Amino acid sequence: MPHPQSLVRKLDLALDREKAVLRYLLDAHAQSRPEEPFVQFWPGDSWSYEQTRTRVRLRATALIRAGVKRGDHVLCLMDNGPDLLFSWFAINYLGAVYVPINTGARGSVLAHMLRDADAKVLIADAAMAPLLAEVDRGTVEKVLTVQGSVEKIPGYVIEPLIDAGEEDSDALLLASPIEPWDTQAIMYTSGTTGNAKGVVSSYTQLYTMGPDAFDGVRADDRCLICGPIFHCGSTLFVYAMLARGLSISMMRSFRTSDFWPAVRETGATFCLLLGVMASFLLKQPQASDDRDHPLRRVFITPFGEDGPLFSERFGVEAWTIYNMTEIASPLHAGPGITTKGITGKPRPWCELRIVDANDIPVPDGEVGELVIRSHRPWALMKGYYNNPQATAESMRNGWFHTGDSFRRDTDGTFYFVDRLKDVIRRRGENISSFALESEVLNLPEIRECAAVAVPSEFSEDEVLIVVSPTEGHTVDPRSVLLRLSEILPAFMVPRYLRVLQELPKTASGKVQKHHLRTTGVTDDTFERAPSSAQRA
Repeated sequence: MPHPQSLVRKLDLALDREKAVLRYLLDAHAQSRPEEPFVQFWPGDSWSYEQTRTRVRLRATALIRAGVKRGDHVLCLMDNGPDLLFSWFAINYLGAVYVPINTGARGSVLAHMLRDADAKVLIADAAMAPLLAEVDRGTVEKVLTVQGSVEKIPGYVIEPLIDAGEEDSDALLLASPIEPWDTQAIMYTSGTTGNAKGVVSSYTQLYTMGPDAFDGVRADDRCLICGPIFHCGSTLFVYAMLARGLSISMMRSFRTSDFWPAVRETGATFCLLLGVMASFLLKQPQASDDRDHPLRRVFITPFGEDGPLFSERFGVEAWTIYNMTEIASPLHAGPGITTKGITGKPRPWCELRIVDANDIPVPDGEVGELVIRSHRPWALMKGYYNNPQATAESMRNGWFHTGDSFRRDTDGTFYFVDRLKDVIRRRGENISSFALESEVLNLPEIRECAAVAVPSEFSEDEVLIVVSPTEGHTVDPRSVLLRLSEILPAFMVPRYLRVLQELPKTASGKVQKHHLRTTGVTDDTFERAPSSAQRA
């Protein structure tokens, strides 16, 4: 068996520009497999590698004529679809920096990105462009619109982005090669506790995050992209398939009712289900064709109670992957996994530790913060754009601090416990909000759940769960808490339950737990009888 260090050296040497950089990957595949499919939009057209490259070069020519140069930051405000995918590829084809904006961004969230990104050009879906009129434009001067036109937005030059009728081969030439360590994208975090941070990512990081992170991908595999590609989770799967010369299918957005039709009609064989996607699909009524589909493997993250249930019902392999925008898929596990919270063992390009508040490693079995460093140069983020203080804090002592609490078994398997800021301290016990939410989501009438700490009149915290109902169901708080008391340790049973039709979320679709904590116990919150709550 090769020594681990020899594997590291092999990985480092393998990352030349032809292997890692988007422009050279696309050029090579268009030449070697021109008629092979690359992307099937659902619903929509299918594009081969040669057709994709042609479309990308035409769009890149249009961007050059609009003033985009190598190294420029270019914002993109579009949903999944041909315009977003081909714009991303065209921006990188020129050696410019792709800066996607979450399509849910509004108001101050959107204004912060426009100010922070240092971009003069923004490509926007015409239907979304009017949002720009509501906020300060920051450094943006020109808006290129797709899928329609916009007459005027004060403060901007507005032009339709129309692909060139013929590529400008001379303009598309590069003065020097694009290197694996060059900046590929700035991707903004969810901003759950403050302004979103712009993660500066190299081609090496994206390659390590995607193509290098998956074992067992077959030549006939097609990956369904059902989450937004302004999110790194979907981005890495697109890049993984591009680098391998394989194909993807792409939904415009995730809808529970559309998921299985998209899988069947595009022939998708694997996909990533983020957050509550798997739970939403499991809440659908069982059908005779639940196993009648081409899907073979599903990555579910985080991996909770719904993982093995999804695998059993739909007849697919259950996998999981651990990643963040700042890192590069250091852990994955599967198939056949069943343990809640499992993330797997480290990949060869990274070193992981679980540490206490002073960055001192904790023994196996104890919970601490996961920290990471890479053996491969540029495989982690370059830093947070325009935010040196946050960069220094996250990288203190030479390790990236994930903000996630983990534990490790003696065999080296890592398990996710919770976000550090979401752990609830009650009656001398630490409660994982992730573990509690997983149990609550097993109840058929619960669609979404967030568990947060609220102040206690006794000591430490009490537990509040905020839930939304599954379509066609109502939530009886007394019944829910009674059933939870039968399956949970007494200290985990919530004292409070609040029902909302929709949980508050960030522009990235993550639940705003800080908002729920701040709101706390409201007039419409159900409370268990004080005597039972005190005993618990």
